[in-house]
Amino acid sequence: MEEKQKLISFVIPCYASEHSVALVIQEIRDTVAQRPEYDYEIVAVNDCSPDNVLSVLIAQAQQDYKVKVVDLAKNSGRHSALMAGYHMVKGDYVVCLDDDCQCPMDRFWDLLAPLERDEADVAIAKYVKKKESGIKNLGSWVNDVGSTWLLGKPRELHFSNFAVMRRFICLQVIKYPNPYPYVSGLMFQATSRLVNVVMEDRERTIGQGHYTLRKSLALLLNAFTSFSIKPLRIAVYAGFITALIGFLYGVWTIIHRLLRPMVAAGYSSLMATMLFLGGMIMLLLGIIGEYIGRIYICINNAPQFVVRKTYNLGDGQDKEAD
Repeated sequence: MEEKQKLISFVIPCYASEHSVALVIQEIRDTVAQRPEYDYEIVAVNDCSPDNVLSVLIAQAQQDYKVKVVDLAKNSGRHSALMAGYHMVKGDYVVCLDDDCQCPMDRFWDLLAPLERDEADVAIAKYVKKKESGIKNLGSWVNDVGSTWLLGKPRELHFSNFAVMRRFICLQVIKYPNPYPYVSGLMFQATSRLVNVVMEDRERTIGQGHYTLRKSLALLLNAFTSFSIKPLRIAVYAGFITALIGFLYGVWTIIHRLLRPMVAAGYSSLMATMLFLGGMIMLLLGIIGEYIGRIYICINNAPQFVVRKTYNLGDGQDKEAD
């Protein structure tokens, strides 16, 4: 009896990539064709792109029923677009990759190998040297350090934009109902069997990157407020240490005044102390405010994403690609 083909689902969040996304889709076709025991589907998510990405994706869907298109009603960010795609997939393995031709699809089978050998539930590409701008590399480093501290991620494990996971991990990830998803954190919450596969990042040859330092810091803030209360604990410790310093400084001031009554109190030291305490209070209130704001948004059931239309999914929202 012929063994049933396993299905691989590729999820591509698309933004400002009208000149590259068709090349990514074709490379996926060529790669999967190397292993006839596997079938594939491609779920491309248009994250309300300002260019003609949607037209390119619809044209691909017209030519190939295995290309599914999800058109979002507003720009939601890469992780929310990934979540939209994860809700649509049917594969035994689920792959996320970018739309800019930088993910080394020629190394895909090496990435999948640890899952085929049952050595891992999630495999993530680890780039020896990222061929990106200094600003983006700085943002990636900040996120890596932050996720290590906040999530307890092993230092040797690195998250990246090219990864594959088993279906049960995907099903666990999409259970997260709140806005501001952090997909890497959700995968890490679901399993401890995550591995890196070392490979080389590709040079960018088409278009330009849109993942700025600001977006990287915003992503880190999502991890802060969604997966850890360590910032609040830091606020407690900082408040205690500041109060202790203030108490000791007050004792020292009294003793100094008693021993040297002729010395005038220092205006500069008083102002410095006030500015320090004021800054600490505002910082800690800001951290608390972020948590309260996220709680408020979650209570109001703000969506992760809103789907305007789908193509080739046959879910009742499809606009027939004719």
